[in-house]
Amino acid sequence: MRLGEEAHGGDGQQGGIVCAGNFIVDRVHTLSYWPEQGNLAYIVHQDLGVGGGAANVVTDLASLGFPGRLAAAGCIGADPDGEIVKARLANAGINVEGLLALADRVTAHTHVMNVPGQNRTFFYHGGANDALTDALISPATFADAGYRLFYLGYLMLLPGLDQIGPDGRSGASRLLEAARRAGLTTCVDFVSSEDPEFAAKVGVALPFCDFLIINEMEAGRATGVTVRDAKGDLIEAGLLEAGERLLAAGVTQGVIIHAPEICFWFAPDTLPVVTRSRPVDPHDIVSTVGAGDAFCAAVLYGLHENWPVEHICAVAHAAAARCLAGATATDGIPSMRVLLEDMEEMNPVSD
Repeated sequence: MRLGEEAHGGDGQQGGIVCAGNFIVDRVHTLSYWPEQGNLAYIVHQDLGVGGGAANVVTDLASLGFPGRLAAAGCIGADPDGEIVKARLANAGINVEGLLALADRVTAHTHVMNVPGQNRTFFYHGGANDALTDALISPATFADAGYRLFYLGYLMLLPGLDQIGPDGRSGASRLLEAARRAGLTTCVDFVSSEDPEFAAKVGVALPFCDFLIINEMEAGRATGVTVRDAKGDLIEAGLLEAGERLLAAGVTQGVIIHAPEICFWFAPDTLPVVTRSRPVDPHDIVSTVGAGDAFCAAVLYGLHENWPVEHICAVAHAAAARCLAGATATDGIPSMRVLLEDMEEMNPVSD
């Protein structure tokens, strides 16, 4: 069964979401300011978190109180950081049996440099994430256990899945195809990479993607469409063109493009749904780390529960706004009850 073919709800006993991909230990350093090369800045605060697309999304789902089962799938190192990842997820009630500890790799880790009110900068070591291939994850195992959704993120930060082989296929395309063949609905996210082969690498995976949930810059890089002008202002016509191109490239059920200002939800043979977010006071922003993942987690929650698109988008905007108040990627996420209250206050406008 595919989402959209039959209404269903999560009752805590059926369904579930598998989050596969990046699992990273984040060390977030809050700086007094961003220094010029050769200068010194104070680290005024440090936070330890578990990050990466799959880790953030599955942890956010647990924080939201997702009513079905949650599972993680990917690679970590057989090291203390790997134990941190497993412990954080297991303590949140997430099934970690799909995390493979590799003896010859360290757990992926990132030093995140954050200046409050500004964008963050990442210094990343891929470690065990770089060794993940489609052969190391069995979507059928999760499908047989009753899970419904298979999330994969981030493409463009998983070289073992991103690389295109002589047959024109990538590991990501094979993994998503296997998930779909097992009866899972596939959901995909990218990372904002500068790789010159970005469009080609993600493009081979799109025909096996049911829902694509990405930000505006990733949509631009995947399609070659300009989505912001020289001043940084959003070009909405560009987003409309990018969404239609991604559908035409093979995404089967929905392309969701989110930006701080707006979200476009594209589906085949229908007009896009547009929702706008309420601006957040810069003084309320502790860190922008994980806001896109919070948006994605809320979308997955709503997809699993078969909520209307407009309702999903409103809750996703609220989740992203809440995330901005936390220092790590996940510690600002409240329960779904709180988000629903936020949604009533935010009241995004739908076109």
